[in-house]
Amino acid sequence: MPQRFIGLMSGTSMDAVDVALVQINAQGQVKLEACYSLAIPQNLRSRLLKISHTDNWIADELAALDVAFSEHCTQAVKALLVKARLTPESITAIASHGQTVRHKPNFKTPYTCQIGDPARLAVSTGIDVIYDFRRKDIAAGGQGAPLVPAFHKQVFAHQKQSIAVINLGGIANVTWLGPEGQVLGFDTGPANTLLDQWVQQHYPNESFDKDAQFARAGEVQAALLEQLLQHPFFSKPAPKSTGREEFNLDWLKPLLEKKQLSFDDVQRTLVELTAITVKDALKTLPQQPDAVYFCGGGTNNPLLMERFAELLTPAKCNTTENLGVDPQWVEAMAFAWLGWCYEHKKPGNQPEVTGASHPVVLGSKVLHQ
Repeated sequence: MPQRFIGLMSGTSMDAVDVALVQINAQGQVKLEACYSLAIPQNLRSRLLKISHTDNWIADELAALDVAFSEHCTQAVKALLVKARLTPESITAIASHGQTVRHKPNFKTPYTCQIGDPARLAVSTGIDVIYDFRRKDIAAGGQGAPLVPAFHKQVFAHQKQSIAVINLGGIANVTWLGPEGQVLGFDTGPANTLLDQWVQQHYPNESFDKDAQFARAGEVQAALLEQLLQHPFFSKPAPKSTGREEFNLDWLKPLLEKKQLSFDDVQRTLVELTAITVKDALKTLPQQPDAVYFCGGGTNNPLLMERFAELLTPAKCNTTENLGVDPQWVEAMAFAWLGWCYEHKKPGNQPEVTGASHPVVLGSKVLHQ
């Protein structure tokens, strides 16, 4: 009998909690049964952004956010159960990524921090919760990210074909699946995070550049693009991961001083930054992909997708829809699958991707009773 897992994901964009109800059989094959997305209220989002951008954490605020985010996740899970007409008893476990507020795998004491109190989530939903997926990989010497390549391998691997799966969240990451079962993966740099932050600073009521309307009105500024590409992350060898700690407006703004660039020109240049850094990352793979499949929120940016089609030729560019998985739900489904891996004591990391010394079972579990 297949088991049901609920995957919870909120990424660096901090705009919503995505919830995926997934059926998983004994072989680990997945089927998306229902999905739901609950927008994070502006007040909560502002507080999350503030704590993720400061090193001076106030303990009471961190604890309050841990609870508030957990309560938001509870709302999302309950709404999904109503939509799917299911009871908590029919769910094996919730697999909760939590909200990352700090990710520093290269710090002198490597660490990552996700909040969203799992005990509160378990008690309030009546469902066991598997959580804390990243720290075990870091304990084993890895980056703790990206974790989705293991899921990409499970779901998308093509025999006798080289493919790349690009996740366009706040940060972009690439998974390479080789024709003989090989897998590699790493973060390539910003996807949506700088684009969204730039829009939100100038248009507080807008969360992103809908249909790339701002970017289309601008032109690529070659001098600025060259400066952006000098960020040391881009030339680092894999395994590597990154986040808002490195790519934020505090990094961007000094590069704009004395340039007198229009808002639209900066937005267009940031689109080009994402496109170019993904293209450059693909050049480092052991074998160039025959096809490239995209997932994540960035697939809704038509200009970005056009640039990929132009830059990555002759590789064919599509979304994961062509592989039978809705591109908006890949990450939430991935964490549902990682929850299944924990439940069955199967390693969930890919040491070739994260740099961990060995495969490990990821996560911890809190019971709802």
